Amino acid sequence: MSSGNNSMHGLNNHRFQAKNSDFVNRHKIETHLAPTKQKEDNFISFQDREAMELYSRARMQKEEIHSLRQQIAVACLKELQLQNEKYTLERKVSELRMAIDEKQNEAITSALNELARRKGVLEENLKLAHDLKVAEDERYFFMSSMLGLLADYGLWPHVTNASAISNTVKHLYDQLQSQIRTSYDRIRDLTREGGTDAGAGSIDTDRHGVPMHTPNAADRPEPTDNMPRTIHDDSHSEMKNLLHNSQMQQLFNNDSSQGFSFGSNRENLGNVPNALDLRVARGPEEMNAWFPSTHNEIASSISEGGPGIEGFQIIGEATPGEKLLGCGYPVRGTTLCMFQWVRHLQDGTRHYIEGATNPEYVVTADDVDKLIAVECIPMDDQGRQGELVRRFANDQNKIKCDLGMQSEIDAYISRGHATFSVLMLMDSSENWEQATLILRRSIYRIKIDSTEAIIEERFPKEVSV
Repeated sequence: MSSGNNSMHGLNNHRFQAKNSDFVNRHKIETHLAPTKQKEDNFISFQDREAMELYSRARMQKEEIHSLRQQIAVACLKELQLQNEKYTLERKVSELRMAIDEKQNEAITSALNELARRKGVLEENLKLAHDLKVAEDERYFFMSSMLGLLADYGLWPHVTNASAISNTVKHLYDQLQSQIRTSYDRIRDLTREGGTDAGAGSIDTDRHGVPMHTPNAADRPEPTDNMPRTIHDDSHSEMKNLLHNSQMQQLFNNDSSQGFSFGSNRENLGNVPNALDLRVARGPEEMNAWFPSTHNEIASSISEGGPGIEGFQIIGEATPGEKLLGCGYPVRGTTLCMFQWVRHLQDGTRHYIEGATNPEYVVTADDVDKLIAVECIPMDDQGRQGELVRRFANDQNKIKCDLGMQSEIDAYISRGHATFSVLMLMDSSENWEQATLILRRSIYRIKIDSTEAIIEERFPKEVSV
């Protein structure tokens, strides 16, 4: 039994030792495997976190991809809309270009038409300027001739305009007609005093031996009521009548009892009684042969080296407000000089300055940036004209303002307004009123100081101040 028990006890010990060894081995294994297992758990947890991160990242990327796809879709829609708008705008731009091209063509056509019209207007203006120049030259020559004719009889108009010359010629005509009637009345009285019984139209001799002639009704002058009263009806025939009447006045208007005065043509008449006899008997037709026409003398005197003026010059400073004086030395019997100041424009035309017919001339603002000249025609006592003399002011340079005046003008322009004290011509040449002139950029105003009346007017569009 004991052996059995011992064997049992040994078996149990062996089993216990085996169990202990197993436990120890297991414990060692567990102790050995514990770090590994911990590492595996840590690795598994690390892998789980990484997987979670990857998953979340993948999810976020998927959401981002989805969002980007939505944005791409929206962008595609916007691109389509922009393409449509682009096509619409391109179509509108093409239409606008076509409209612009059409407008440009119309503008070019209109400009060409305007250029053609302006060319026609310029040509017409040049033609009118040339015609005006010719007319002014003719007017100047006619007025000079008329002034020379009036100067022969000692008549000097106060102003050299058409009205004054016409009135003076009318006065001369009436005076000569009156003298002719007086001369015929004297002839008739002398004839009656002679006691002749001859019929009308007979020739007698007065107490000094001069043959006298009683005019017939056909030889007598027409009544003054039937005679022309102005020079505008028939200027040529009336000029001839004036010349004949002036020569008859030289024959009969002499209070001296020694004979008739024939002026400078007396020595060419030969026997005075016979000359008078022929002239009275044969009528005015024969008078032209004995008395040369004054008009012909005037026309021929230019080519015969008649009156003249030497050293003709202009004295004075050619600036606005200053006085210029045309002067020279008269030669070859010059007793009269007719002056005319002329304004020369940039286009070659010239304008006679109205009223500037004296040797002295005051430069005005209208002369600035222009050439001014004075023309002089010398004449003698017989009405013969010499060659026209012309002299330009400022050495044939344009009239300029002095520095002080220009600076003052610039100051007025910069301020935009200016005020001046002026004299205003009212209803007559002797009625001047003190007034104030106010200039602005768009209007000008004149205020009369005495009556406080205001005259205001706006400048036209083509005028800039």
